[in-house]
Amino acid sequence: MNNVVLQVERLSRTAGDRLILSDVSFSVNPAELLAVTGPSGAGKSSLLRLINRLDEPCSGTVLLQGVDYRSLAPRELRRRIGMIMQRPYLFPGTVAANLQYGPAQRGKSLTPADVDKLLARVGLDGFAGRDISRLSGGEAQRVSFARALANGPEVLLLDEPTSALDEAATAQVESVISSAVRDRGLACVMVTHNPDQAVRLAHRALLLRAGRIEAIDTPERIRDAQRAYS
Repeated sequence: MNNVVLQVERLSRTAGDRLILSDVSFSVNPAELLAVTGPSGAGKSSLLRLINRLDEPCSGTVLLQGVDYRSLAPRELRRRIGMIMQRPYLFPGTVAANLQYGPAQRGKSLTPADVDKLLARVGLDGFAGRDISRLSGGEAQRVSFARALANGPEVLLLDEPTSALDEAATAQVESVISSAVRDRGLACVMVTHNPDQAVRLAHRALLLRAGRIEAIDTPERIRDAQRAYS
């Protein structure tokens, strides 16, 4: 238990009479990627929003390094738990300015060498001065990763990060995900509609149906369970 970075404890949420999530619990260790899979409407993206406190649970809580996340200021929480969406949301301006923004909010500055090092990590050497309007979809998503890494997170939440990308860009982003988890020791929770992607990237997988956990197992077994169900 001492090695757990992220502990989700009995999270539940309803909206009116509609159940969104019910009694969801799991943990994630350093350098581990947990894939969250399941059919549309199962509550996968809602789960990530609860973990990052973009929405509030009706019951349950989340522990970050053993500390209840309700005791953390939202800005501090979202620095430590980075979130990357399906489509990248970048600020107008240069790639470097996007990477420098988060640290600047905490009174820290990224040097040009720091920026170059982050961009090299995501395979975008020489992109610091490029305007974000000139990026492809895959390049913009990798800038989103570099921007999240610039904040020094302990956890990354990924919401279908490759679903809008072509096959080549998907492979590039998957490589960035794997290296971030492995080299930085990040705990990662990734929502994916693609069970084969879960097999490629995840250490464990969670199958969510109708807001409830149906199983947590190896990615291969979860993939087989999904295929048998359909």
